[in-house]
Amino acid sequence: MTENTSANGHPPVMADVAAKAGVSHQTVSRVINNHPNVSAKTRTVVEAAIAELGYRRNTAARQLVTRRSETLGVVAHNTEHFGPARILLGIQEAAYASGYGVNTVRLPNDSEKTLIDTVENHLSHQVDGLVVIAPQESIVRIIERLTPGVPMVAIGDIGAAGVQNVGVDQQRGGWLATKHLIDQGHRKIAHIMGPTGWLDAQARRRGWEAALASEGLEPGTLLIGDWSAASGYEAGKALIDAGECTAVFVANDQMSLGVMRAAYERKLTLPRDLSIVGFDDSPESGFYFPPLTTIRQDFAELGRRCVGMLLDGIAGNDPLFSVRIQPHLMVRGSTGPRPAALTRS
Repeated sequence: MTENTSANGHPPVMADVAAKAGVSHQTVSRVINNHPNVSAKTRTVVEAAIAELGYRRNTAARQLVTRRSETLGVVAHNTEHFGPARILLGIQEAAYASGYGVNTVRLPNDSEKTLIDTVENHLSHQVDGLVVIAPQESIVRIIERLTPGVPMVAIGDIGAAGVQNVGVDQQRGGWLATKHLIDQGHRKIAHIMGPTGWLDAQARRRGWEAALASEGLEPGTLLIGDWSAASGYEAGKALIDAGECTAVFVANDQMSLGVMRAAYERKLTLPRDLSIVGFDDSPESGFYFPPLTTIRQDFAELGRRCVGMLLDGIAGNDPLFSVRIQPHLMVRGSTGPRPAALTRS
């Protein structure tokens, strides 16, 4: 018998797998569909038979029966940035674990026509549900008006009426970052914000302001970057040269790296002369010098919750309308007590 051929010379079907494994047709179906009520021993036997026969289930036939494609459509923008890229990975991992494929289209721009055309393209491929990674105000304003006819979940701190959404509590993250610096004794705390059109950047700024206000402190210097290390470097130089702060909350880890470079060139020692908190907990942040104190976003959990909401909707259940995942402060070596003054050589 050759691979992908049954005893009768035809491609193997589910009945061939059942006969090979010595189980029922229904048991093979349960294994294929990740049903929980299958013993580990039986699952192993069936999976071995599937591998030996080279069985591939007939997706087209299954769609005719279930009227489902078992595919989720994802609309993504700015995936070159760490946050959107990791969100996309989290969605893919969660979808695959649930037996769903993912069809992803990256938006080349945030125009209304491009977004609507992309959604229509997904729907023409009969996706069972839609995910829109919506980091910007312009995208949110468009999806508020969409009626795709399948469950749709937006990812981001969107606050949009009528749109199911899941996201990390960005304002809470900004508050945690700033409160940590306040607890270290800092009173002049600057903020390097992300692009103003990004909802996450706005929410992190609000968290910075709220934490300072809760302690009766005035906001320090506010500068704006574009998420890149280069923009963090330019903002860091301006901030250090002004000499008006002892600590800075930076809206992502990449810009924090740029600030560290600026501090090194200005011969500052971190955290003795300047404390820095980033945001994201990117894989490299623990290897910066010094290791970066930052806010961790659980992108895997974000993906799981997003896919779970979609699957509830696909099943006809009433899913949660809005979910907020809590961020966590990761304290490392880039923060310390307030210095007597911001010194420069």
